[in-house]
Order: sequence, then structure tokens, then C-alpha cells
Amino acid sequence: MRYVIENSDLRAEIDSLGAEIKSVRSKKDNREYMWHGDKKFWGRTSPVLFPFVGSLKNKEYHWQDKAYPMGQHGFARDMEHQMTEQTDTSIWFSLSSSEETLSRYPFAFVLRIGYELDGSTIKVIWKVENPGNEPVYFSIGAHPAFLCPVHGETDKTGYQLYFEGLEEVHYHGNDVASGMALDEDLILPLTNHRTNITADFFDRCTYMIEGNQTREVGLEDPQGNRIVTMRFDTPLFALWSPEGKNAPFLCIEPWYGRADSADFNGTLSERAYTNCLQAGEQFEKSYTMTFGTVHS
Repeated sequence: MRYVIENSDLRAEIDSLGAEIKSVRSKKDNREYMWHGDKKFWGRTSPVLFPFVGSLKNKEYHWQDKAYPMGQHGFARDMEHQMTEQTDTSIWFSLSSSEETLSRYPFAFVLRIGYELDGSTIKVIWKVENPGNEPVYFSIGAHPAFLCPVHGETDKTGYQLYFEGLEEVHYHGNDVASGMALDEDLILPLTNHRTNITADFFDRCTYMIEGNQTREVGLEDPQGNRIVTMRFDTPLFALWSPEGKNAPFLCIEPWYGRADSADFNGTLSERAYTNCLQAGEQFEKSYTMTFGTVHS
């Protein structure tokens, strides 16, 4: 079921399936900012990645001498979440462990996802709770897809990504076929904190940017108008658009977790950037998306 929150600046639709943002429109000019999920390119809009981010080696993880199969990005994005609270400008959803999840992921958890409007900004809040008696190991991440181009151009050429405070970006790529993270440290040079997006910019890989290098990334059109600004405080984030498809959107993804490397042979608790909650503890993090005025 879809729910609506709105204020004088924005109207947002969130689906209880996955607690996923499906639409964000400007109230001033009715401009849509979010990708609409055309399966020709990618059938999702803004899934929440939980309890895994990225691909697992051999599509499985190991815990207490047992192998558990698991698809990319976990299962929360494909499950119905319960709407627990709503006002005109905010909404909260909840997903709890069940017999279904315990067979795939043997941990008790409560995942709460909140969306709050403030002017032209949407604040996204994640709360993960451990109601059990044993530690819980998990990853969580965002995957919002923003329309790009926005003026009817044939591709994203001339659009720019802005990285606050950076003169260059250090990143790791991934093996496109397997999704495994690559260890090579690559450099994306910037001019005035920006890089121009070319038609083949995203054909190379997913850009995984580690080390908390910046807390703000913006998407700008060829005229320099800001389309969206992402602000976050995560250990890493990713930039992605489907490889080789010239897809009319791109994703800016704050992550608390990452795909396995090809040489990873550890257990769940040893995965890169894994988070651990002791019994009774809560993990709470947030990020914001601010939507700027785009001139036609």
C-alpha cells in the first residue's frame, strides 16, 4: 500500500512493500525527482538494503558452521512493512524477525524506518533493535535513484556530481559479473569539487567510496542547477547506474556495509563494515535528501 506525506514544498509517496520511497514531487512545479522503476533498466526506486549491503561471496554467508544462501542486498526490500505512525509530514514503518526471516537470517531484530519532511528536505531514519539475547550482525544502506537527465537530453552527459571538500575521490570498483568488491584503489579527479558525467561514466563499475571522505554529494544539471543534495555520515557510499544501459537515472547510496571481496573467506561477523548489536541495544542513523529548484 502506498502512503503520502506532504508539505508546502514536496509530496512524497512511500510503499509499505519495502518501506520504499516511490515518488518525490515538487509542489511548486510538479516535477518528479525519483526514478519510476521501469524494469527495462531497473525495477526499483529507493530500496532499503538490510540485513546485507551488496553481494555475498558465492551468494551465501557463514554463521556458526552453517552456510546460509542470501541474495544481493538482503530481504527487507522485498517484504511488507507495517505502517506504525503517520502525520501529514512524517511516517514510520516496522519490520520484525519472523519464522520466514529466521530461516534465512537466524537473528531476532526490529527494523524501523522513518521519513520526515522539513521544507524541501526528506530525512530518512533507520533504527535497528536487538530484542533477543544474542548479538545481531547486520549491514544497512540506502539506494535512492534520481532522474537524470531531467531536461529531455538523450543521456547524462554534461551533468555533474559535486563532492563537498574534495579535490579527488578515492574509490574501489567491483567486478560487474560477480558483484564482488575489488581492492584496487582508484582515483577520480575533480575540478572545483566536481566531476562531469559522461555517457559511459557508469559502464566501468559501481563506485564504492570508503573512508568517510565527504558528507555531502550533489547532482547538478549542465547549467549548474542543483537537483538533489545528499547529506550523510556513513563510512562509505556508492554511486551507481546500470552498466551499459544508458539508464536515465543514477543512485547516490549511503552505506553501513559493503559487498564481499573475492578473497573473503570469513564468517558473518568478519564481513567488511558489519555492525553488531548486543542484546537490548539499538542502532540509529539517518541521512537527508534535499531537492533543489531545477530550471527548465
